[in-house]
Amino acid sequence: MTEEPRPRRLVLASQSPARLGLLRQAGLAPEVVVSGVDEDALTAPTPGELARVLAEAKAVAVAARPEAGGALVVGCDSVLELDGQALGKPVDAEDATARWKSMRGRSGVLQTGHCVIDTATGRRVSATASTTVRFGEPTDAEITAYVASGEPLSVAGAFTLDGRSAPFIDGIDGDPGNVIGLSLPLLRRLLADLDIAITDLWS
Repeated sequence: MTEEPRPRRLVLASQSPARLGLLRQAGLAPEVVVSGVDEDALTAPTPGELARVLAEAKAVAVAARPEAGGALVVGCDSVLELDGQALGKPVDAEDATARWKSMRGRSGVLQTGHCVIDTATGRRVSATASTTVRFGEPTDAEITAYVASGEPLSVAGAFTLDGRSAPFIDGIDGDPGNVIGLSLPLLRRLLADLDIAITDLWS
């Protein structure tokens, strides 16, 4: 009796519990290796390009480590594009409060860069997924309470679709997973570009 071939190892170059959760819900079993990349040291001409550059930097840093040998490495990074600016995690509670007061009643574009490196072949592919987010109009008191929860300090754009800020988001146009942190449809396409079927990675 022949054994079923084991799926390729998948390494997530991110400490985001939301990204890990999305991959697990999709039947994947990634290992997590944090890249340690200094995100503030990288720049790009547009928010979408910045998200891709950051994702590539994370994936490259982790792919170079011995423990990633032979694995598929996935790097992601998200920024909120508002008024042409790339907004990552707020620096403090005051910054998060100001952001929410400027975002309410408006729309922004959540840009998530994705990079996949096949360390067995050295091949690399990357792209950015974009989702429009329509913000509601939370009151000053609601914003104060949300910031006090601490959640917006740890997420790009100072909000998340799967947490306490969900009631303050009126809707989105695009992939909801991308707003949470990772676009599974884009990941599937990137893997296909590397001649890998996502179904072959199911655990």
